[in-house]
Amino acid sequence: MTQPKHVDPYTSPKAFYGAELRRLREAAGLSQEQLGERVFCSGTYVGQFESATRRPQPDVSRLFDEVLGCGEHFRRLCELARQSQHAEYFADAAELEKLARTISEYAPMLVPGFLQTEAYARALTRATLPLAADEDVEGHVRTRMQRAQLLTLPTAPKLWEIIHEAALRVPVGGPKVMHEQLLALAEGIRSRRFLVQVHPYSAGAHTFMTGMVSLMTFEDAPPVAYVEGAHIGQLIDESAVVERYRASYDLARAAALAPEASLTLIESVAKDYVT
Repeated sequence: MTQPKHVDPYTSPKAFYGAELRRLREAAGLSQEQLGERVFCSGTYVGQFESATRRPQPDVSRLFDEVLGCGEHFRRLCELARQSQHAEYFADAAELEKLARTISEYAPMLVPGFLQTEAYARALTRATLPLAADEDVEGHVRTRMQRAQLLTLPTAPKLWEIIHEAALRVPVGGPKVMHEQLLALAEGIRSRRFLVQVHPYSAGAHTFMTGMVSLMTFEDAPPVAYVEGAHIGQLIDESAVVERYRASYDLARAAALAPEASLTLIESVAKDYVT
């Protein structure tokens, strides 16, 4: 169970939510575990809300209101606390990435967000939001680069990426951008910051052809899966479904090139972009 800790309630809406949850829980004479039992979650889950490490959820906020008898207090705070610099459909997954012990991703068409260079992220954002103002595009790029900083922290999750060969050959931003992107990818692999396998064209059809998937594991919580398509994403925590995604990921990993062969292919394709 997450140990209770004091947070400054005025640093952010999420921190205020957490401080209020602790205040009202203690006023009701309940431990984190006891409150968790009443709202059908673990005491650790409650503790993550109180310590402002996890984004509040509307359904759990409604239960907090009912159990603690505080009207719509937490439902209203939840609306404020759920504001995020990320797209709404991805915001919960982004918060969980910070708590993950391992992250295993499959990318069918694009270099994954964690591994994108600034120029690649900018070209991709401009392609997906062609009418967006320059400042909006730059805002998306800054958010993407800030997210990647997670990998530099001492508590960084272990990252395993499977990238389809198509992601190496779709010229996002043109030859120069792709050349730099693939060299950066190769450098990260050589420095052992993450592990990458390439799923070659020759492997044929596979489960994840229609969208990306991210599988996350945690020290003290069940694993989750996050799946994403164009302008939409879904966080999945139903254990049976998550296990199906894990089994499919294992099959994709078995069909992918070995890490050494994947690095050789990445560096070879990078040379193809030299003009």
